[in-house]
Amino acid sequence: MKPVCNSVSVCVPATSANLGSGFDVAGIALDYADSLVFTLDDSLDDSQDVRVIIHGEGEDTLPKDETHLVVRAFRKACEEFGLPHLRFTLEARNRIPQARGMGSSASAIVSGVAAAWAFAHNEDLNKQAIFELAAAIEGHPDNVAPAVFGGLTTSWKNGEEFHTVRYNVSKKIRATIFVPNFTLSTQMARQALPEKVPYADAVFNVSRACLLPIAFGDFGDFSAKTTLSRNDLLFTATQDSIHQPYRASLMQPTWDLVKTLRDAGFAAAISGAGSCAAVFYEEKSPATVEANNATNINEKIEKIAKPLLDGCDWKILHVKIDSHGVTASRA
Repeated sequence: MKPVCNSVSVCVPATSANLGSGFDVAGIALDYADSLVFTLDDSLDDSQDVRVIIHGEGEDTLPKDETHLVVRAFRKACEEFGLPHLRFTLEARNRIPQARGMGSSASAIVSGVAAAWAFAHNEDLNKQAIFELAAAIEGHPDNVAPAVFGGLTTSWKNGEEFHTVRYNVSKKIRATIFVPNFTLSTQMARQALPEKVPYADAVFNVSRACLLPIAFGDFGDFSAKTTLSRNDLLFTATQDSIHQPYRASLMQPTWDLVKTLRDAGFAAAISGAGSCAAVFYEEKSPATVEANNATNINEKIEKIAKPLLDGCDWKILHVKIDSHGVTASRA
């Protein structure tokens, strides 16, 4: 099969998995994305089949050859979709922090698979096919699903098959992400977990995880659904007893930040395996009291966090929730 175009541009959002209670199950897409351009390039010399150019995050640390995760995912997907071994230039503009719990590896895999699909098919992205292959490459679907579909997702594996359900997220939901200058590998975070957890802790998390679609959901007249406020539900839905406490010592500054923000009533959680912390809240309408609008909530969150940020070079991101997932265009 010949490629249907000469160039494909892909945009993939960052994600935050687990959301406290939904360990290895829940994920949400953030309006903070990497952009990549794949261009077929026969001008490359005989010593290379790919040229990788990276701007932004990882430009000094990520490989620039066939071992790059985007390239590996692209090669695998090309085989799956019937494309030959292509020679190409990849130019990536990376915003998603590496190894911080914002889905950088899932984003890389999804971008490679989506680009291969766009080269192989002259039609809209088949997101289900992209999700299934990307999840198989990644090995777990919790970050892949929101990166592909956007919104809030609940994902699982049945035998060798990966599945997900997508939920619309209220347009009023916002996230503040605290990005520290230290990384944490998913493997190390996994090794810190016990083989078993107490029955009561498991029940605690199941009850909270069941609330996630309601807490984040887009239901119009939200007050008709519950007597609790949106932010009360977000706080409860992001409670956790089965993974964050066991990983705390691996990222103590982040854990201290999460605990302090939760003590102040905010829905804070470790983002993915860490080391980022994520805080979710509802932006009030302009007609409400000024102290409740998004800007002032951001300022309040930063004020509470400020004493804990000393001694570590933190980046603070205030982002919306992405509702589109991966996008691609051909040229």
